[in-house]
Amino acid sequence: MPPPLPELTEAEWVIIKAVWTHQPCAAPTIQEALAGSQGWAYSTVRTLMDRMASKGLLTTEKVRHLTLYRAAITRQQAQLGELRYALRHAFDGALKPMVETLISNEKLSVEELDELESMIKNRRQLGETGKRPRKAKS
Repeated sequence: MPPPLPELTEAEWVIIKAVWTHQPCAAPTIQEALAGSQGWAYSTVRTLMDRMASKGLLTTEKVRHLTLYRAAITRQQAQLGELRYALRHAFDGALKPMVETLISNEKLSVEELDELESMIKNRRQLGETGKRPRKAKS
């Protein structure tokens, strides 16, 4: 069974986005990158990053007296975790009302609607497993 998808707090989202941009990085790098938007002190950033490492969201590597951080999750994993959280909590696990809400309330261009139709068509061709069937060896 794959590990559960992450559910990040708002502060963790801010940190992980900065880490994705700057990795490998030290806490002072992230604190400096976020100084304009967050105004967090170094100790706040370091505490958040250490907690995220404990939760498995970041990895750490000691280089002399410096701790370097890297993301342990991909942007796609974080986004999927967030979507599944919203699906469970806001829509009681029902995908159709979630998609209907998004389509009804977001301004979508003709190109975006065409892309969505194409994605659905491609997914339909893949069937229930979501994977293309393997070709038999001759």
